[in-house]
Amino acid sequence: MRGSGILLHISSLPGPHGIGTFGKEAYDFVDFLEKAKQKYWQILPLAPTSYGDSPYQTLSAFAGNPYFIDFETLKAEGLLEEGDLQGLPRRNAGKVDYGLQFRFRFGVLKKAYLRFREDGPFRKFSETHSWWLDDYALFMALKAKHGHVSWEFWPDAYKFREQKAMGEFRKRAADEIGFWKFIQYKFFQQWEKLKKYANGKGIKIIGDIPIYVAYDSADVWCQPGYWQLDDALVPKAVAGVPPDAFTPDGQLWGNPLYDYGAMEKDGFSWWLKRIKFSFLLYDILRIDHFRGFESYYAVPYGEKTARNGTWVKGPGIKLFSKIKEKLGDLAIIAEDLGYLTPEVRSLLRESGFPGMKIFQFGFNPDYESEYAPHNYTKNSVVYPGTHDSSTLRGWVKSRTRREYRYYREYLGFKRKKDAVWSGIAECFKSVCDTCIIQMQDYLELDDSARFNIPSTLGGNWIWRVKSKQLTEKLAKKIARLVKIYYR
Repeated sequence: MRGSGILLHISSLPGPHGIGTFGKEAYDFVDFLEKAKQKYWQILPLAPTSYGDSPYQTLSAFAGNPYFIDFETLKAEGLLEEGDLQGLPRRNAGKVDYGLQFRFRFGVLKKAYLRFREDGPFRKFSETHSWWLDDYALFMALKAKHGHVSWEFWPDAYKFREQKAMGEFRKRAADEIGFWKFIQYKFFQQWEKLKKYANGKGIKIIGDIPIYVAYDSADVWCQPGYWQLDDALVPKAVAGVPPDAFTPDGQLWGNPLYDYGAMEKDGFSWWLKRIKFSFLLYDILRIDHFRGFESYYAVPYGEKTARNGTWVKGPGIKLFSKIKEKLGDLAIIAEDLGYLTPEVRSLLRESGFPGMKIFQFGFNPDYESEYAPHNYTKNSVVYPGTHDSSTLRGWVKSRTRREYRYYREYLGFKRKKDAVWSGIAECFKSVCDTCIIQMQDYLELDDSARFNIPSTLGGNWIWRVKSKQLTEKLAKKIARLVKIYYR
């Protein structure tokens, strides 16, 4: 079935206190999507971020980001007072200041926790989620005790999870552990309410999971046997991608690599839990770096660049066959970008998942690209660009005169001011079942609104939309495209 949606991460929503949350503005955006006749709201991973603020480098594969908890909702519940919000912006800050959020937000949440009285719903939540929540809360309490440094720098008793040390710490830090459970309780309570509201408007949530988890995560600390670590729990090799035309040194992500042999021995139970859990949060799931399941790029630990890595065979279709066997047919989108081999294409076909078509990649006057709109396939999702690429306006501005002329002739527009919306319309009219447009592209913003530049640290993930930009006029303009192209 043909449909369209908008990509806008929670952090990019408007609202007070310095970052987008699950508050009123999120519900207003759902209303905007409904007016624009959209079927999907796509977001990035919801997990708690760590160093670098990337939603693809997270402290847990299961926990939610405390930054998204809405304080106005907590005030309405009697858990916060206006005076508790000192230090955080009152008005809609233009960009996210993650340092400010880290310094002040947890203190505010601690005040809410001190007013909270444990009740039946909280106990039920803690019991239902205990399989990941207990270890995550313990992990975060230990991080707080050790100044939030990575667990690799903790004393050996904690680093290696010695039973006696763990038991003593649980008793000593029971209140701190309870605080981290409370945060997750409020996160999931608010998210489930927002998702229910969106679903009630006929809008499905497209979520996103990174293929890898961070080394400094509760997952690796709790179950090191699932990763390629030595006896000292140091990674043997780390993840990345090789050099290409855009990054001569490649991309050194630094994530520990899975020990797929160990995972296969227990029936890929960790992956089954992760996928099943993700469908409690989302209606449709985008899996990042899908090609890494066919073969993954392994860089020896300690390398400064990704130049000296090697490709290693991944689990391939065995993993997805097990997921289908245990969980049934699931609505999954494969992020099949990057260095694609015949084997990767075969895995995508065998899985049956729709892949991604990136409109920006399709316009080189010197050769025919598989990303040119005339080469799209029905079982695909088309994007003008992703969170990792230029905005459509930024991309158009960066074209050479020859490239721009080819783009204009292909689309058939005359005026330069029509370059962005002509591209959006081309995505809408494509044969692809699904069309997802970044909010920045609907607003015709240049690369000052770009969300992320891969392989760079700082200045990423900070863009936010303003309430006044989400106008009735824009919603009607988008809805018009839905009508014309039967989406």
